[in-house]
Amino acid sequence: MTHEPAAPDGTPSDPAPAEVGVGPWPGGPDAWPDDPRYDPELLAHGDRRNVVDRYRYWTVEAIVADLDTRRHAFHVAIENWAHDLNIGSVVRTANAFNAAGVHVVGRRRWNRRGAMVTDRYLHVHHHPDAAALADWAAHAGPGGSRLPLVGVDNVPGSVPLEGFALPRACVLVLGQESTGLTREAQDACDVVVHVTQHGSTRSLNAGAAAAIVMHAWAVQHVPR
Repeated sequence: MTHEPAAPDGTPSDPAPAEVGVGPWPGGPDAWPDDPRYDPELLAHGDRRNVVDRYRYWTVEAIVADLDTRRHAFHVAIENWAHDLNIGSVVRTANAFNAAGVHVVGRRRWNRRGAMVTDRYLHVHHHPDAAALADWAAHAGPGGSRLPLVGVDNVPGSVPLEGFALPRACVLVLGQESTGLTREAQDACDVVVHVTQHGSTRSLNAGAAAAIVMHAWAVQHVPR
């Protein structure tokens, strides 16, 4: 039986965190798989990235190519006027749900810290304003059809997300943390939905709202 080492005050100290990922490929270079998807550097030194096991040792390009074969039909757009820290969180969630693309509306540069490099596995686009996003969406759907824009904000006239039939192919449009969707973005959207709240705060964190609406889309459209 082993015991955790005690802290100076006698309480057990926290165990060391488990190491993420895998080490070098067992057996050395002679045992490496003959597959162009694998990265020799990762095979030699290990893969500590935050990727699912099926992508261990794969190059970024190979992972993106595989994800492209099964992207979901929704896109995510987020306005970027004040360098919102939540954009990175939204991008990370878009990767988790394998969105078709992420669209940054407004400033081209955005804070990538919260994305945890997941933007490498997504197709990230830029549009100078909501009108440009709407122009792109006009012919970006299947067969050149129009992609409807679904805003996410608790503004007057918005409808509850709960029970709303989200289009399979669409763009989920999110505003900034403090101000929400601009009037221009609201006007460009076909509909604006909100997440029903039951507490005292006026609004949800933008990253949390994005995760909820993407999960709602997946519940409606991804076979289980």
